[in-house]
Amino acid sequence: MSDQVNEQELVDVLAAQTNVDPKLIRLVLKHEQTFINKAKANAKGEVDIDNDDLVDYVVAQRDVKLDELTVESILDAEMDYLMDKGLAGYID
Repeated sequence: MSDQVNEQELVDVLAAQTNVDPKLIRLVLKHEQTFINKAKANAKGEVDIDNDDLVDYVVAQRDVKLDELTVESILDAEMDYLMDKGLAGYID
């Protein structure tokens, strides 16, 4: 998680938007970070993450007991939050 992001604020916003327990959101974010850390950056230093691959990875983790739709809604809400803060975006 980026130092520019207040993790507690992020979790609070995601919990309010998705109605998912904050502990479960933190678990999803932890696995997301592991997935991102394993991804390869391109020549510009950008990491292109396929959302479907990310959701599949998170759902496949033994300690995640959420369905794909819930995980996807958490990750989508996180991306909206990060884009609103100017910290993330989509590569065309």
